[in-house]
Amino acid sequence: MTQSESLPVDGGGAADAPNPATAKGARSPSSVRQLAAASVGNAAEWYDWYAYSFLAIYFADQVFPKGSGNSLVPLLSSFAVFAVGFFMRPVGGLLMGAVADRRGRRAALTVTILLMGGGSLLVALTPTYASVGVLAPVVLVIARLVQGLSVGGEFAASTTFLIESAGPGRRGLFSSFQYVSTTIGQLLASGSAALLAHLLTDKQMGDWGWRVPFLLGALISLVGFWIRQGARETREAARQTGARPTLFEGVRRYPRQSLLICGITAGGTLAYYTWTTYLPTYAQVNANFGKGDALLAGTIPLAFFAVLQPLGGLLSDRVGRKPLLIGFALGFAALAVPLLHAIDGSFVSLLLVQCAGMVLLTGYTSVAAAVNAEVFPARVRAAGIGFPYSLTVALFGGTAPYVGTWFKQSGHPDAFPWYVAGLCLISACVYLVLPETAKRPLDR
Repeated sequence: MTQSESLPVDGGGAADAPNPATAKGARSPSSVRQLAAASVGNAAEWYDWYAYSFLAIYFADQVFPKGSGNSLVPLLSSFAVFAVGFFMRPVGGLLMGAVADRRGRRAALTVTILLMGGGSLLVALTPTYASVGVLAPVVLVIARLVQGLSVGGEFAASTTFLIESAGPGRRGLFSSFQYVSTTIGQLLASGSAALLAHLLTDKQMGDWGWRVPFLLGALISLVGFWIRQGARETREAARQTGARPTLFEGVRRYPRQSLLICGITAGGTLAYYTWTTYLPTYAQVNANFGKGDALLAGTIPLAFFAVLQPLGGLLSDRVGRKPLLIGFALGFAALAVPLLHAIDGSFVSLLLVQCAGMVLLTGYTSVAAAVNAEVFPARVRAAGIGFPYSLTVALFGGTAPYVGTWFKQSGHPDAFPWYVAGLCLISACVYLVLPETAKRPLDR
């Protein structure tokens, strides 16, 4: 292993000459522009991705046929397609990560946002099952596969772009904007769904209202594309010389680091998608919440969550990544079951449960991008992160709504909270042995 490829987790990689974009610190104008380019485009990406989960309750009956007397079958089918999209994320993480490592971070970010916008437009134009039969779910699956490819590559490229643009001692702060922008996109998706749900009747939402946010998402993606055209390539990608990394070089040369990414991500992604995406639906199917009230109660805590992220990132730059990660994992292992059982059908109960979970979750989300980027050297950083991270998200995060709904359909709704707690406990064990990387120089 060459000096330029030595890993922070194995003893630290020496930093190169300062990046011109970050030499003046995190508050230099160039760094702010880099942060804005990554964040605005990322928000547009995740708006498109999350709109599906918030609106599934409305379009499920339009796209999927009902089972024999079981009203949960269309919803279960829509969440199965949600999970299918996640299983394209490892492919996107690998392919777009390779583009980012070989062609530059900005090139990959440009491709991902165009793919997401196209997928969102296709969802908006998906025909109903009544009009075209089985072609309707086929079109929806294709759209989600395109979006899954996009979002898998987005995390890999934007994570490396953000961390490599950060000034000294600011990687945690810049890392937090990965989930600030993700949450803003989710907030826009949840807010638009909640607004339409209160303005339109359930019939109008089912007939045509659910298509409006997806059309809007396609337009937002074009705005994000335009903003990213003005981004400056990070020095780490632009200065690479010699042979370009191969597609599977990150996994092949760094298997320990790849497994470490999986362990870091497993509990975090399940808790994240449970609390930020599935909880409104969980409240509807387990506590008889109204659709509009559940969406509203799910939207308000997202704003609170976005505000928490920079605070967590700044704290990690001071005290390290491990204390936050361990606090998150042990907190969820102990509290996931009582928190989910505390949802009693009242608006306040769901609001408080979500906010409590958001506080704990910040210990993971605010530092995830920094921790992942600090594991791999610059040469294979994007693809090295993208594949194992996206694979783990697909296995545990993408299946969360499906697993939760399946437990309910099978007559075991109480099993899902224990599933969340158990996986977070496993990740806690990984965090306990994880080397601290906050104060180590980033490999260039």
